Amino acid sequence: MHEFEKVRSSIIRGGTSKGVYIMKNELPADESVRDEVISSIFGGADERQIDGLGGANSLTSKVAIVSVSTRNDADIDYTFGQVDISTGRIDYNSNCGNILSGIGPYAIDEGLVSVTEPVTAVRIYNTNTKKLSIAEVPVLHGRSVSEGEYSIDGVPGTGAKIVLDFLDAAGSKTDRLFPTGNRTDIFEVPGYKNVEVSIVDITAPVVFVNAGSIGLKGTELSHELTEEQSDLLETIRGMTAERIDFVDYYSEAKETTPATPKVIIVSEGQTYVTESGTTIEGNSINLTGRAMSMQKMHKAFPVTGGLCTAAASQLKGTVVHSCWQETDNTAEVVVGHPSGSMEFVIDIEDDGTNVTFNKTAVARTSRRLMEGHVYVPKELFWKNTDKVI
Repeated sequence: MHEFEKVRSSIIRGGTSKGVYIMKNELPADESVRDEVISSIFGGADERQIDGLGGANSLTSKVAIVSVSTRNDADIDYTFGQVDISTGRIDYNSNCGNILSGIGPYAIDEGLVSVTEPVTAVRIYNTNTKKLSIAEVPVLHGRSVSEGEYSIDGVPGTGAKIVLDFLDAAGSKTDRLFPTGNRTDIFEVPGYKNVEVSIVDITAPVVFVNAGSIGLKGTELSHELTEEQSDLLETIRGMTAERIDFVDYYSEAKETTPATPKVIIVSEGQTYVTESGTTIEGNSINLTGRAMSMQKMHKAFPVTGGLCTAAASQLKGTVVHSCWQETDNTAEVVVGHPSGSMEFVIDIEDDGTNVTFNKTAVARTSRRLMEGHVYVPKELFWKNTDKVI
């Protein structure tokens, strides 16, 4: 008969994602054992994740590992893991801005940071990218506030507005704004044709491709992308992973680094109908974007990938900039996605050679859904390790 170890955890919706948030000292110190424990928590290699807390979707199969930071410039250390539904493996190669939006409230409510009202600024160090962010979290009576009037497309209702400001956003994983040294590159895609792309690393490394260059409209919804089109996008993503030295050969990317780099399809601002049937007017958005998440189309838009998209739209000579169009909203860059639109505050100075980032920020909402203990088989948890790090 199995005996079980209890792991204290919380499930929190951050932005348009949902994740399991766990204190670092609740997990094994040995990283390989830790990952087996996390995989078990989510349900292992099962696309239904029926025996775990995962939601059978890449947007709800995410883990946040949290600890108090020892850094002078940070309050909290945060490690993000994308849990692969089909294999149970965890990809630590990128940050997740949606899950990040739950870190500040989690830290406040767990008593990990000192609190000021009405807003507490939580300095968060992301161990994946080794970059800092500041989360401005509404607070009342010493607790984070989840109720409010701010809405984000892809999430029903409204919530408290959490502003995320990504500091020193360029070169998050590759240490270079343009990892290849170019604002555009030409990929000779096997069995296809030459495709122009832009590889940009701002909060996350992303390869951008113009929808029209690969036979897409750019307004497709998740169920409209064919298997052939998904495979083509994965090939382009894999070729990017090879080009920026994430893998030795592009075909290894799906297994070795399935979540990073991201691939995002861009086109000019277009009128289209969202996943929920709402019409987005083309003149209300600066460009249209479709992001892939774990080889499937994201039903909304990733925060880090979105910030990269919005910032790249201001960088002349990129595929994204060629799609950008002006709107009446000059204060923000607005990207249309399958569930609606998303606004980003971008302040960049680009003289063609040197690029200065003054601000890369976005607003999200978050809500703690539950807290308690998840049960993990004891023989797995204690394999060759100690619990406390």
